[in-house]
Amino acid sequence: MFLALTLVASLLTPAQQVAPPEQRLKVPGAEHTVTARLDDLTTAGTVASGHTDPADWAGLHSAATVNPTGVPGVQIDGYFPDTSTTNTTHGWNHDSQFVIRLPENWNGGLVITGTPGNREQYANDFTIGDWVLAKGYAFASTDKGNTGLAFHTDGRRPGDAIAEWNERVTQLTIAAKSVVSQKYGKRPTRTFMAGISNGGYLVRWQLENRGELYDGGIDWEGTLWRVKGDNVLNYLPKALKAYPDQAGVLKAGFAPGSEFLWPFHRQYYWELTQEIYQKELDPGYQGAAADYDYDARKPYAAVAKIALTGRITKPLITLHGTLDTLLPITRDSDVYAEMVGPHRPFRYHRVEGGNHLDSLVDVYPDKLKPMLPVFRDSFAELEEWVSP
Repeated sequence: MFLALTLVASLLTPAQQVAPPEQRLKVPGAEHTVTARLDDLTTAGTVASGHTDPADWAGLHSAATVNPTGVPGVQIDGYFPDTSTTNTTHGWNHDSQFVIRLPENWNGGLVITGTPGNREQYANDFTIGDWVLAKGYAFASTDKGNTGLAFHTDGRRPGDAIAEWNERVTQLTIAAKSVVSQKYGKRPTRTFMAGISNGGYLVRWQLENRGELYDGGIDWEGTLWRVKGDNVLNYLPKALKAYPDQAGVLKAGFAPGSEFLWPFHRQYYWELTQEIYQKELDPGYQGAAADYDYDARKPYAAVAKIALTGRITKPLITLHGTLDTLLPITRDSDVYAEMVGPHRPFRYHRVEGGNHLDSLVDVYPDKLKPMLPVFRDSFAELEEWVSP
């Protein structure tokens, strides 16, 4: 009988043969997917197996960070239809890449992320993915639809590239919920969103505009975009213009006591950040970054596409370091907390000594506090907050 069954199976075409369960998982709307069963979905395993890229998450955590390991399950890599090609991961040269991870021991939840900066889809693997996978959550992350320093070349009009970030998060959330249902036989009981920096902005935008998809979110020092008032294009030129004058940089919004961080951020972040977002939102400007005058230029139509309102519809926890020297807290999360107001489901943690990059804690261990432990505590707080 065994021989007969073997002969019959050998005569079947690949389409007729029964595929492993994980190979039958479909990502709605995806143009291409690759599925693998892995012994460990955390970075301890995926670095070795080639299912992550450490360059994506370099510099985002302290070297002293200890992460959980040993989470077996299924990983799906792929991409949605898109016309831009800034993401070269896997040699696909195709944007809107994503990763979905499905642990064997599922707790019923799903965590969605979008990447910080202009990084690719694995950027949250070490800081967010390892932790939530070990807790039993399914995990999904998107590259936001465009990557790298030339992200602003995507889109036809100013603001289109950043606006696509929000569309791609929504697209992945809907698709990931379907994949979870296929894998486990039921929809997730809780769907959270979490993100750092630009990823934190995505959390804010989703809970303001697509709240029905989520049960809550963690905004880790999200970027603030407003048509008028505080935003990156408003205060970074003032800091660039003033530096190294202490009074001028402080007036631009940077915290007293953060002076030791200014040279590093001036060299690597302030001008670059100002330039790439100016190219995205006001490409007609041709002058120096330090001379940019947002209120005179008035790129309001472009910024309106991506602007935040504070009108969140689901529980949100925001955390922000008081020594953040890229997105200063008084020009960002303090302002966003006021926008949200006291009558919406919002909690705000100002982290004394926290900075935008946890890797700088290794350089200044006596002056800076890592943000990652606060994120983990805040995630547990969110779980308890929205528990049935």
